[in-house]
Amino acid sequence: MAGPPRADNRPPYARIAGYYRDLISSGELSPGDLLPSIKTLSTEWKVSTATADRAMRLLREEKLVQGIPGVGTEVMARPISLSSGAERHDRSSKTQSSWGVGEKSSGHTAGIVEAPEDVAAVLGISPGDDVIRRIRVYRDGHGIVSHSTSWIPAEFAQAVPELARSERLKGGLSLDLIARATGRHVVKRVDEETARIATERDLELLELEADTVAAILVLTARFLDADGELLEYGVDLGAPGRTRRTTSEVLR
Repeated sequence: MAGPPRADNRPPYARIAGYYRDLISSGELSPGDLLPSIKTLSTEWKVSTATADRAMRLLREEKLVQGIPGVGTEVMARPISLSSGAERHDRSSKTQSSWGVGEKSSGHTAGIVEAPEDVAAVLGISPGDDVIRRIRVYRDGHGIVSHSTSWIPAEFAQAVPELARSERLKGGLSLDLIARATGRHVVKRVDEETARIATERDLELLELEADTVAAILVLTARFLDADGELLEYGVDLGAPGRTRRTTSEVLR
């Protein structure tokens, strides 16, 4: 396959990876299809074999392809859907677990920290004010699904002290514990999705190499009580190569 005709200022390995990433995303390359060999890529793109190999390694890290010894580089089936914090909350209310099929969570850390400017704006507090921050990473057989952070008003640390402890919560999600302790339930949520090229910090949190060039989805959810007061602000960074999928009933 020939390279894309348009000008592209990215490093050669990123251009190659981007070209095949687009083919996979569009469906032009399907699960099970083989990509050209490293030698063929090197010739067609006029790059070294090391550069071609780096491009394929990047796609492997994004879980878009896999190397099969003696066969080549094969397009993988799309990973499971990327869930938002709102969907995890819904799932927990039905199954008492926020995990999707085949998922586990790890790296549970928590504490009271100074609120960053963007978080403070959402919570309606001043930058630097105390806020509870809870972090965990969701994984499945393909690797990281998402890096998830919950920002919770510091006032809840007194009623639910375990929210600020670095351990997986027992008895439900943070919102479940807040509801039982304070009687304040979620009655409204606001979900937003944005896409961006992963920043250095994003790459670090998603355990990707520092020179990775990839688009990620950022899913946020604001959970509000009956008075419109914020109970929690969730931010999920979706790993590259994940599919965001929702299903809705169509009424006639």
